[in-house]
Amino acid sequence: MAQQSELFKKLVAHCKEYGFIYQSSEIYDGLSAVYDYGPNGVLLKNNLKEYWWKAMVQMHENIVGLDAAIFMHPKTWVASGHVDAFNDPLIDNKDSKRRYRADQLIEGYMEKIEGKIDKEVEKARKRFGDSFNEALFRETNDRVVKYKEEHENVRLRFADLMTRQDLVGMKDMIDELEIADPETGSRNWTEVRQFNLMFSTQLGNIAGEEGKLYLRPETAQGIFVNFLNVQKTTRQKLPFGIAQIGKAFRNEIVARQFIFRMREFEQMEMQFFVRPGTEMEWYNHWKETRMKWHLALGTPPEKLRFHDHDNLAHYANAAVDIEFEFPFGFKELEGIHSRTDFDLSSHQQLSGKKLQYFDPELNENYVPYVVETSIGADRMFLSLLSNALIEETVPGSDEDGNTRDVLKLPPALAPIKCAVLPLKRNEDALVEKARGIFDELKFSFTCHYDDTGSIGKLYRRQDAIGTPFCITVDFETLENDTVTIRERDSMTQQRVPIAQVEKMVSEKVDMRHLLK
Repeated sequence: MAQQSELFKKLVAHCKEYGFIYQSSEIYDGLSAVYDYGPNGVLLKNNLKEYWWKAMVQMHENIVGLDAAIFMHPKTWVASGHVDAFNDPLIDNKDSKRRYRADQLIEGYMEKIEGKIDKEVEKARKRFGDSFNEALFRETNDRVVKYKEEHENVRLRFADLMTRQDLVGMKDMIDELEIADPETGSRNWTEVRQFNLMFSTQLGNIAGEEGKLYLRPETAQGIFVNFLNVQKTTRQKLPFGIAQIGKAFRNEIVARQFIFRMREFEQMEMQFFVRPGTEMEWYNHWKETRMKWHLALGTPPEKLRFHDHDNLAHYANAAVDIEFEFPFGFKELEGIHSRTDFDLSSHQQLSGKKLQYFDPELNENYVPYVVETSIGADRMFLSLLSNALIEETVPGSDEDGNTRDVLKLPPALAPIKCAVLPLKRNEDALVEKARGIFDELKFSFTCHYDDTGSIGKLYRRQDAIGTPFCITVDFETLENDTVTIRERDSMTQQRVPIAQVEKMVSEKVDMRHLLK
């Protein structure tokens, strides 16, 4: 666990050093859980959003896009249940004065039990070597069986408390399990109470409840209130979807783990409207489709898993998370939810406006059911970097240093697609030639020109930001119009005519490789 913590610290430092993520308002000591995307970060995030959008909208003739406003009529959030039910259970430690989410303290206790199980398994693996049968060990070892029983008892009790929103029971459970403040070890807790996560502001110069507005806590409601507008203008027939990428805001009680949990974040959501009774078929379809999307990025299958919800949200009849193994453990990356007809029916009831679809096959009107896929762009960004950042030895290399930090990002998502590097910066002919190549390539993809160090150091900089190709302009270039293309992952170098560079790089960084 200590090693994982060190890896995460290195990732956070790498993000700042190489222009991916900065702390917001850093010169004023920062703003908690708010971050800015730097020059390389904004490019990577935009590429990630483009990959999601193309996979979701461009590749489906029955899914269209939307960009709804952040501000919505306040009744929207009454109908959605956010005004009454968008709460987290808050608890304070009286000694440390630190504030926590009670549910996360209990989840942390369960993660410790899982850690004990993993520790027993690893000890047995070392003891028995190649003959070790992990599945049999997990089923028969007394300690592991005991830990599993404890975990299951805690899980079932916790799920019941969350479903009933039993705050007193949650406090009793924290006391019984002797859960301590993770920072100080104190067990001196306050009672558990509800904390609404929505940020509020006011409309113009109207003060009080009358002019109260909220920063949207999710992007989905903008899709629901526009359901009929989109359906009529695009003449879509069920099933069809509406996709949206946009900012959302949540006043998180505890916002830690870098950009994993922020107060201002970006969602990539698609709401898929279906005939009632077919929702589970589509739920399973999107569950598998979304997993394939993640795997296409080259993410190792063992780093991804499905996790069914123990307690369902008030609007859902089925829900599953796609979890990714971050340096701090498996955590939610994307959610797939069967939302029933809750949202459209609630808006229809409160607004007095019909939000129904006329089904020509059945010759009847009804409120569609909805299957949702929802992924955080920021969490996806973090998972990409977590998976891509590698420190490796460079044996027998004549490049500067024998180790390198390299971001092995999919070429289509890399912030910079290729870098043009003159061998010597004080040779006017080389600089002029390299500048000419850069000026041509920049029409096709994002390029970077750099002549601020030795060629070995320049390679290392590009490795660290994930640039898949480096174009080196040397004295041979002046003689025969050829350059050296260096590939990031293998570090192999190939001599090619300048006229072929654009085509070669374009083919390698084309997003079609991911989409297919």
